[in-house]
Amino acid sequence: MAMDPFNQLIVAISVTSFFTFQWLFHRVSPWMSTRISSPGFLRLSDKQKIEWNSRTVSTFHALLVGIFCLYILFFDDPVNEDPVWGDPTWVKTNVAITTGYLISDLLLIFYYWKAIGDKFFVVHHLAALYAYYYVLGEGMLPYFANFRLLAEFSTPCVNQRWFFEVLGYPKSSRPNMANGVAMAVVFFAVRIAVMPVYYIRMYAVYGTDAFYLVPWGGRVAWIGSSICLDVMNVMWMHKIARGCYRVLRSARQSKGHGPQENGKTE
Repeated sequence: MAMDPFNQLIVAISVTSFFTFQWLFHRVSPWMSTRISSPGFLRLSDKQKIEWNSRTVSTFHALLVGIFCLYILFFDDPVNEDPVWGDPTWVKTNVAITTGYLISDLLLIFYYWKAIGDKFFVVHHLAALYAYYYVLGEGMLPYFANFRLLAEFSTPCVNQRWFFEVLGYPKSSRPNMANGVAMAVVFFAVRIAVMPVYYIRMYAVYGTDAFYLVPWGGRVAWIGSSICLDVMNVMWMHKIARGCYRVLRSARQSKGHGPQENGKTE
């Protein structure tokens, strides 16, 4: 049975995405980083350079897919009106880009295991690919797949924290503190604050004819993975909020002690 032209296009997008992210990792990131972050980047160890390039690619993917997600969320009426079986054309395109990225990242993780190997990321990527099969192969649950990808907006700040750390920026430095606050705010906005909206939409379609047309595997990938991811998101949010609070408190205390100490010496 021949594949229809649109599905051929989706496969082509995934393959193109894979090779594009490989190119970004091996060529663009090293070239760009030596010019923007020199001499800091050049002083890094080989393992740190591998992780640096991996995180640079991750940031680019997050911004690209995140912006696409916002467009779909606000302007893709068929998906917003029918979250389970609405026309998935744009969502499939976005998910195809992410699929290519995930496969590319998995390959890099396995190849550079000693530098960036992480069992959690392997499980995360495989679980995401399993869920995306139902979007790309069956065209189901486009609204929920797109909504989940909004979480990518928190990735750039997380990566930037690592960049500052490896470049030797103190935790109390202004760039680090500004990024820490931004990370906490964005993480809360795209992973925690949106939970009620997500689960209200899920509850609204639960038990409907559209819901029962989704096979059991799709329901498990949809509901099960959503709950697991959100449990982890709440745990991560707790850690991020505590870390952000500690840094801001220590910075406030250091500012408060400054004038007093100067007054004593005078």
